[in-house]
Amino acid sequence: MFKTADLLKPAYRIAILGATVAVLTACTSIYRNHGYVPSEEDLAQVQVGVDTRDSVIQAVGAPSSAGVLEESGYYYVSTRMRHYGPAKPQVVSRQLVAISFDQRGVVRNIERFSLADGRVIPLERRVTDSSIEDKTFLRQLLGNLGNFNPGSVLNQ
Repeated sequence: MFKTADLLKPAYRIAILGATVAVLTACTSIYRNHGYVPSEEDLAQVQVGVDTRDSVIQAVGAPSSAGVLEESGYYYVSTRMRHYGPAKPQVVSRQLVAISFDQRGVVRNIERFSLADGRVIPLERRVTDSSIEDKTFLRQLLGNLGNFNPGSVLNQ
């Protein structure tokens, strides 16, 4: 009887040690990088007043996003997020490189921004809801029976 209890003690110790290691590793920070910002060496290849939109893409790469208007600039955005256990992810750092162009499509200015220059703006995609409700065809057909007026059909 005592031999069985003595054999279980190492198993309990291993199980407790394993659970402790699992809990401690679950609470470590995980960092994830999103987006792309060109390095200083790549940006040094772009000359203000000389390069065009096409030469910027060849030298630096395609932008993360561009302005809505045709004369607006290119924007390169990089974000570093910290995930810590079940907590909501936090933005640790964000860099933005803005390359603006004039009306001829020539580089006018190159600017670099970070979180220290402003506030965190959540990047999200918005979806417009449609007015169509989730109804089956039969439910829509039967729902329109009360709206039918035979007098409007006969009085042409």
